[in-house]
Amino acid sequence: MAVRHAEEVMGTVFSFDVRGGEPKAVQAALEAAVAQLHVVDEVFSTYREDSQISRLARGELTVDRCDPEVAEVLELCAEAERSSDGWFSMTYGGVVDPTGMVKGWAVERAARSLVAAGATGVSLNGGGDVQMYGAPGPHRPWRVGVSDPLRPGGLAAVVSAAGVNELAVATSGSAERGTHIVDPRTGRSAVTDLVAVTVVGPRITWADAWATAAFAMGSRQALGWLESLPDIEALLITAGDEVRCTGGLANRLG
Repeated sequence: MAVRHAEEVMGTVFSFDVRGGEPKAVQAALEAAVAQLHVVDEVFSTYREDSQISRLARGELTVDRCDPEVAEVLELCAEAERSSDGWFSMTYGGVVDPTGMVKGWAVERAARSLVAAGATGVSLNGGGDVQMYGAPGPHRPWRVGVSDPLRPGGLAAVVSAAGVNELAVATSGSAERGTHIVDPRTGRSAVTDLVAVTVVGPRITWADAWATAAFAMGSRQALGWLESLPDIEALLITAGDEVRCTGGLANRLG
């Protein structure tokens, strides 16, 4: 059984592809996951004046008066800041803004909830951030195409989840949305030699955060840093059409 659903939320589209499991249980879990994504948007959106994050930024709320998920996400952000030596930041313009963490965290949480409901294969794409669990069928792994930022409509690589039960793929770059990633050291748009960074790892929460931090660093510093992270592989593409990869990336291509 395959259940597919697309939901517009958080300013993007979340595309679900769910395989296996008891149909009623999976459908109920899917509906709950979609509803939870809307709750996440209501709580964390920086575009909503009444969201908890907006009120927190204005000093109208404290963290302990927010939903527990706010403290959870802020702690993940703090961990990402420490691990990236500040290249990932949850503070922009002097206010709290966990935007760089929320989407990946929400994708992973929604996908995990479907596995917990009995699905044997889950692929959830939230605005280009993909979390995969299990497989779509016997002897057939999930595969994700990585867009070529310099050749619209083309692929730079195809990532395969063969041989693993969980895999995530996240890309940060300037090709589709322009230069939207902020250099936390200057507070301005990150200007580097990169046009795209794709990070592959078990969890989209971290793959997404690491892709954002790596893009802000630039290719020379980012490649060495990404190599140092456990269970992480990456593909970096520069504006000069140079492709740089971590040592183990080839094992995840197919």
